[in-house]
Amino acid sequence: MTKFTAAEANAFLDAAFQGRGRQNQVILMEEGRAILRLEVDVTHLRPGGYISGPTQMSLADSVAYMAIMTLTGLEPMTVTSNLNINFLRPCIGPVVLAEGKIMKIGQALAVIDVDIRIEGAEKPASHAIVTYALPRKAAT
Repeated sequence: MTKFTAAEANAFLDAAFQGRGRQNQVILMEEGRAILRLEVDVTHLRPGGYISGPTQMSLADSVAYMAIMTLTGLEPMTVTSNLNINFLRPCIGPVVLAEGKIMKIGQALAVIDVDIRIEGAEKPASHAIVTYALPRKAAT
């Protein structure tokens, strides 16, 4: 059972990151796993019509954040510690999906495996490993 739903995640993102234009939408939140969907527009493209590296990195970071929330509930101060991405093939299409799966979560860090692909594609366009620092729990 997820501690944070897709509806809650989308409401949080809409409130926390206002004024950014078209954003990704959380379409799945299940224990240890999240999927985001982005309808691409010209602001996401680089010359040649490819979905830009920064757009793909942002998706990887965002889906990793959401995957963590499925286990912790809302923890706004969970922050990126490291993001390593490999661009495997051109990412060209109208809709991009990012899927994040928790590899390991501890008291201080979480490591998330992320695949980014064009909707309907079998092979990922990029693959990332994202590490997040988790907020310290107050001593009781």
